Amino acid sequence: MPLPRVVVVTGTDTDVGKTVVSAAVTATLLASGRSVAAYKPTQTGVGPADEGDMALVTALTGARTAEGVRLLAPMAPRPAAALEGARLPTLAHHRRAVAALLDAHDVVVVEGAGGLLVELTDEGETLADLAGALPDCGVVLVVRSGLGTLNHTMLTREALSRRGIRQLGIVIGSWPGPPRLPDVIESSNREHLATLPEGLLGAVPRGAPGLGAEVFRTSAAAWLPGLAQRLGTP
Repeated sequence: MPLPRVVVVTGTDTDVGKTVVSAAVTATLLASGRSVAAYKPTQTGVGPADEGDMALVTALTGARTAEGVRLLAPMAPRPAAALEGARLPTLAHHRRAVAALLDAHDVVVVEGAGGLLVELTDEGETLADLAGALPDCGVVLVVRSGLGTLNHTMLTREALSRRGIRQLGIVIGSWPGPPRLPDVIESSNREHLATLPEGLLGAVPRGAPGLGAEVFRTSAAAWLPGLAQRLGTP
C-alpha cells in the first residue's frame, strides 16, 4: 500500500524523539524524490525569537516548515495557553494549514506535541482528532527503547486502532550506540516491536540531532530501512 500524503508523527510520551524522527522521515522522503514540508500544530516551551522544533527539521533536511502556534510554558498546549491567556488554533485552522502545504508538496509531515491524546485546541481536540480529520493520513509512532515502552506502545496503538487511524509503523526515537551498547531489555524490546503487524520502521541513533546536515540527510534512510523500502529508496 502506498504511503499517504500526510504522515503524522506522534510519540508514546514527551521527549521520545519525535522531532528527530520527523526530520529523519522527511529526509528519507526527500531521498525518494518526493517534495516534502513539515508542520507542527503547537510548539510549547519557546519564545517568539527562539528556534523551535521545526527549525531543527529545516536545519537537518532543508525542507520547508511551518508552525501553528508558539507558547512559552514547557507543558501541554492547553494549560500552557491558559497561563498566557492565549487561544489555541482550531482543528479547522490546522487542516487548512496542512492543505496549503499539500498544494505545493507531495507529502506533509505533521509533528505532534507530547503524546497522541494531548489536547491541541480550546475545545479539547487532540492530535488523534486531527489525524482522523486529515484525508489520506497515516501515523508513525515514536517510542522509547527501554523499560516500560511496550506498555506505552500498546496503549497508543490501541487508541489509534479504536479511532480507525492508519498505522504506518514504529520508530525507536533514540537508540543507544558506542560507548553504551543496548542492554538486554532494549534489545528484547526492539525484537518484540519488529513483530507487530505495522512493523518497526527503524531506529534513530542517539546523538543524531547533533550531526551535520549532510551526514543526517545521507544517513536517514539507513536508520529507517522499513520506510525506505516502502518508498523504493536505494
